[in-house]
Formats: sequence, structure tokens, C-alpha cells
Amino acid sequence: MNFSEVFKLSSLLCKFSPDGKYLASCVQYRLVVRDVSTLQILQLYTCLDQVQHMEWSADSLFILCAMYKRGLVQLRITVWSLCTKSVSYIKYPKACQQGITFTRDGRYMALAERRDCKDYVSIFVCSDWQLLRHFDTDTQDLAGMEWAPNGCVLAVWDSCLEYKMLLYSLDGRLLSVYSAYEWSLGIKSVAWSPSSQFLAVGSYDGKVRLLNHVTWKMTTEFGHPAAVSNPKTVVYREAEKSPPPGLGHLSFPPSRAGTRPLAALESKYEIASVPVSLQTLKPAADRANPRMGVGMLAFSHDSYFLATRNDNVPNAVWVWDIQKLRLFVVLEQLAPVRSFQWDPQQPRLAICTAGSKVYLWSPAGCMSVQVPGEGDFPVLSLCWHSSGDSLALLSKDHFCLCFLEPAEGRAALGQQDSRT
Repeated sequence: MNFSEVFKLSSLLCKFSPDGKYLASCVQYRLVVRDVSTLQILQLYTCLDQVQHMEWSADSLFILCAMYKRGLVQLRITVWSLCTKSVSYIKYPKACQQGITFTRDGRYMALAERRDCKDYVSIFVCSDWQLLRHFDTDTQDLAGMEWAPNGCVLAVWDSCLEYKMLLYSLDGRLLSVYSAYEWSLGIKSVAWSPSSQFLAVGSYDGKVRLLNHVTWKMTTEFGHPAAVSNPKTVVYREAEKSPPPGLGHLSFPPSRAGTRPLAALESKYEIASVPVSLQTLKPAADRANPRMGVGMLAFSHDSYFLATRNDNVPNAVWVWDIQKLRLFVVLEQLAPVRSFQWDPQQPRLAICTAGSKVYLWSPAGCMSVQVPGEGDFPVLSLCWHSSGDSLALLSKDHFCLCFLEPAEGRAALGQQDSRT
């Protein structure tokens, strides 16, 4: 495993191009485009103001940069054609967390709308932006929607005040309505399996419910209790490594504020004996957006595994075996889990906890890797290259690449697993 040098970054804006050839990053008002293989700068653009959002086009030929400080508030959506240079306007978009979604093949767009205190969905054909279907939804306050990967079904869910999941066909027919309970905070996170066979719904009650694509009924539910007692479940616990002999009595020169010597930061995974009690966080019930419930969900590329995080057990990542519908592995970190993401080519999960390490898990085992360099490098977010051979590790002001060959990764994980 190798690491690149550290480059400057702003607002965690760093993304690989869809074709995997380029890496774009933003430093205040500058957009930097690098060659992925050499990390040499290919293009350097200067914007009018600090960039606050960045997005690649699907063909990797264009980059969108948004500067919200210079924007205007308009209650419409503007569609700019980069081919014909025509402009189309769509009225009444609803301002919600996930109010617009495209099918993966780019043929259709679904848009949430709000008119006369009622929610609607409009489906457009992206080739000419003609309206295909327009229908109202039985929601009190539509919070989000997402197409299935195959583009055949649209999932629409209500705000957290009411547990309601609605599933629509491409022609606007209501296929099913699912509600797990009433009179309590409802849906918090949603994820489709890449195969489109399952829809995972994370809730404020700390459970994930799997809906199947045949009947759209619940196949099973996964709970996140504070204690793991099943002997078939492997629990990995991060533990600090003891410094090498002799280093414990040495005095280190002062480093940057808040950092410690590298030797004291190293860690490893140990297999804990069940039953295991996990660290829990008591949510503040009198505050908005309480830290409770399943806030993160992600399927592996082959749909075999589902990774989850229950926000009131913040240090743990739960990995579920979807074929056997059971808990497979729990990884308990020393710090709250900030982000995780699956390798796009194999069942390998990368995790970060806002510390100077990145963690990798696969069915072969798991490992903790220290990010080298002077001073502190808190990894706040990460993203995989489409090949699965490298990771971009993002901190507040910097980023670097972590290069990991597939064979090397399997060997390292297996070695770590044999030690534990």
C-alpha cells in the first residue's frame, strides 16, 4: 500500500471522473484537474468565487462548479443543453433533501413538486425534456425519492414525522405502500441494492427493513442492539498498539497542536469474545435531529453485503450477509465512524473516523492503516476510484491518494486476520 503526496483542498471537494482518468479538486476559487496515473496538473481553472459544489458530467467531458454566494433564489429548475445550447424551464420544484433523481442510464428524471400544499412527482424524458407522467403522492411532506438501479421503480418516502414508503412504476402506477409503524419518528435513510432486488430502509427505531422486489413486502428486519451475543458473528475491536520497546520512555519534540507521535497513534483489530457490549450514546430527546436510528446504509457492489451505522452506537459498523439474512461482522472503532464506502469492484469496505487512519474490511479480514506524513491528517471522507485500486482520502484542507493493488489488499487483509 502506497500513499501520494498531500495536496491542498477546500470544502471536501475532490472527485474522480466517471471514466477514471481524471481527478478534480477545488482549492477556494480554483478548480484543479489532475491525471490519475501521474497526478500531474492537466488544467487549472479560476472561478469568480469560492466553489461550494462540484460535479462531473457522465461522459467525463465537463465539470460543473457551483458558487452559491453568487446565486439567485428562483422557484424553478433550468435545464441547459450543452449540445444544442437550448434552455428549458421546469416550475414548482420542491426544496427537499433528495427532490430530484435520474435513472442510471440517464433516460428519465423524476422531480418532486409542491403545489397548493400538496406533493407531486413529474417524470421527464431527458432527451427532449418532455413530460412523461405527472401524479400526486400520498405524502404529508415528501422528503426524498430514488430510482431503482434498473430504472423500473421509483421509491418515494415521507418526512421523518410519518413512516411511509411509496413505490411507483415508470408510468406512475402506485405499486405498493409500506409503513412499519405509526406515531413515532420514521424513515432516516434509504438504499437500493445494485441488483434492484432489495430496498433497505433505515429508521429512527434503530432497525433496517428489507423490502423485496417481488411483493414489495418486508423480507426481514435487522436490529442494532447494544450487545452482540450470536457466536456466529465476528466482532472486531480496534485497539491501540503498544509503542515499540524503548520508545515509551523517549521524549518527542513538540508537534503541531493536538497531534501525538506516530507510534502512539497506530492501532490494530482484535477479535472480541461474545457476548460483546458496544459503546452507546444516549440521544437528546428534546433536540431536533436526535442522534439515533440508522443514518448510514450501503450495499456492496455485488449486493451480497449491507453495511450500516446506528447513530446512537456511533463507533460501530455492522456488516450483514444478505444471502443468509444475518449479521456477519461488527467492527467497533475507537472513535465515531465518519464515513464508509464499498469498493466498486469487490466486497471490500473502507472506513474513516476523522482520525489519521483508514480502515479496510473484506471477508478475509480487516486492517488499520496509518496515513503517513508530518502532523495530523484527519480523514473526514473518502471515495474509491472506479477500478478499486486507489482511494482518495479527504481532510478539511488537504487530500491524498492511497494506492492498493487488489492482490496486495487481499494479502494484507489475510495477514491481519491471521494475526487476530
